[in-house]
Order: sequence, then C-alpha cells, then structure tokens
Amino acid sequence: MSAGQVLGANIRAFREQRGLSLSELARRSSIAKGTLSQLESGSGNPTIETVFSLSNALDVPVSELVTERTAPDVVLVRARDVEVLSSNAVDLRLMRRMDIGDTVIEIYDQRVRPGATQTSEGHPGREHVLVTSGQLKVGPAEQPYELGPGDYVCFPGSVPHLYETLEGEVSSVLVLEYPKH
Repeated sequence: MSAGQVLGANIRAFREQRGLSLSELARRSSIAKGTLSQLESGSGNPTIETVFSLSNALDVPVSELVTERTAPDVVLVRARDVEVLSSNAVDLRLMRRMDIGDTVIEIYDQRVRPGATQTSEGHPGREHVLVTSGQLKVGPAEQPYELGPGDYVCFPGSVPHLYETLEGEVSSVLVLEYPKH
C-alpha cells in the first residue's frame, strides 16, 4: 500500500471511529472538504501542516495517520522507501513508530532548509531534537536554542515553537513523544 493510501485509510478509519462527517472534520482541521476527500481516496499530496492539523483534529499522534500497523521482530526502514512530508522549511520522514506502555514514540529523519522558518502553534507531547549536521535554532518561540552537530534539546510540543537554520541545510533526528490515547 502506498503512503498516500495508508494516510487515506487511516484518516477515514479515525473519522468514522469518532462518528465525524467529512464536513465536521474539515471544520475541526481547517482543511477544505474537497482536500480531505482527495486525501481519503489516497490521491492527495499533504503538507506537514495538513497532517499535523488532522492529527490535532482527530486527537491522534501523527504516526497513527501515516503508518501501516505491523509488529515485526526486526524493522529495517530505507529512507528511499519512506514518503517525505514537506513544508516551507522542513522535510520529515517517519522512520519508526513505537508504542511503549502509555507512550507513543515517533522517530523522524528531519531536514531543515536554509532561508525559511518552520513554526508550530503546538501539539500534544514533547519534541526531542538531535542535530547531526548544520546549525539549528529550535525550541519554544519565546526562547529557542542554538544547536550544532551532536547537540540535543527536549521541549514541550504544546508551546508555540520554531525550527530555523542558522547557516546551510540542517540534518537532525526528531523524536516526538505522545501520551497514548
């Protein structure tokens, strides 16, 4: 199943599970009904903002929307096989989702492009960022941190936050930690 088909099937399943019409989900997520219809059919091309809006509207972690559920003993993920979610400044690849007790952990390969800033109004959980190359300004919008290769920061995802390169492209690992619903 393609990444778009997985996303579409998961959106529909969570929407129906919650007894929401397409119109109600459109209202809650601020996404046009036609766009939602395309996404559910597996033919849409969602942005990071779209997926996070749906995550918030459906009250599920992003990984619940973009991951096909399996339980293998060994997991190998090739970057070339993972669909990239993009915004004006960030490219994300969900590499792994793990359910550990009452917590959901999502591991992303994250690239931040120079010359643009990614902002978020907030979402449930915590963000963990480990920079592997480049210089990144990241964290709560009121007091972001400057990180270089090997630097790590963790902050509440519920506060407005930002990602901005200080020079050139940045490669990093983003780990989102959510309470399980």
